[in-house]
Amino acid sequence: MQTYPDTLSLIGHTPLVRLKGPSEASGGEIYGKCEFANPGASVKDRAALFIVEDAEARGVLEPGGTIVEGTAGNTGIGIALVANAKGYKTIIVMPDTQSKEKMDTLRALGAELVLVPAAPFSSPCHFVHTSRRIAEETPGAVWANQFDNIANRRAHIVGTAEEIWEQMEGRIDGFTCAVGTGGTLAGVGMGLKAHDERVSIALSDPHGAALYDYYAHGELKSEGSSVAEGIGQGRITANLEGAPIDTQFRISDQEGWDWVKRLLDEEGLCLGLSSGINVAGAVRLARELGPGSRVATILCDTGFRYLSSLHDPEWRESKGLR
Repeated sequence: MQTYPDTLSLIGHTPLVRLKGPSEASGGEIYGKCEFANPGASVKDRAALFIVEDAEARGVLEPGGTIVEGTAGNTGIGIALVANAKGYKTIIVMPDTQSKEKMDTLRALGAELVLVPAAPFSSPCHFVHTSRRIAEETPGAVWANQFDNIANRRAHIVGTAEEIWEQMEGRIDGFTCAVGTGGTLAGVGMGLKAHDERVSIALSDPHGAALYDYYAHGELKSEGSSVAEGIGQGRITANLEGAPIDTQFRISDQEGWDWVKRLLDEEGLCLGLSSGINVAGAVRLARELGPGSRVATILCDTGFRYLSSLHDPEWRESKGLR
């Protein structure tokens, strides 16, 4: 049995599990990084810790200070937990379209929650811009800026990628995940390619996002829409700049939900839609790479965070998910 010196040391070091159904469907070996095993139950704990400790190292976050962030929820939860462990206050700005479970969790963690209507990034009312203004107006506050703060992707270069490489004993042919800030895909891609340039890095993009067309055709162009929370991007963030993306897939909500349902029914894993989209992308990548290929992806968070949405039959029916 291994012990940890403090609670923040629990972030990272997550298990990697072979997914039976996706492996059989693809003809390869599909592995999921169990990021729901982090203290805040999502992959965003990693970025939260690195962003806070980077602010401390730069001297911009002082004892008793406040951390402000705009988030779809999971990064806010991670920041609130890290802030509590370090003695900081937290203000989280979130679109009012996100799940009730995320809102309730943030309030339970003691964060000040500011809900704003969903708006395009070009609008000054967008949650990111609102969080920046609040940080500027709050004495002793720092803005986490997860989308353009590359401490985010550094968490995955030195953490997630190294863990995957070690867990797969250096035998990995591909990695894929969706993009919210870009930190996970870019960071893991950079970290894995530092070990082996031949590892194929793929974007799994939901409908309504613009990155599929950007990497396929050089144009930021979106088509359709998605109900997935926390993923889908319409611009090249600082975290995405220089990301070593070799190929790209566009994944529908239905395809993602099909895998969420199969993993729940057949393997006892309760996940969110972003994880389903990631697994769908991993299946496509393994098929593209050929029989026996070994592909890893991210199981972003727990499905228990979406009991009132994705895992509610009436909600799914209202969104056209079968």
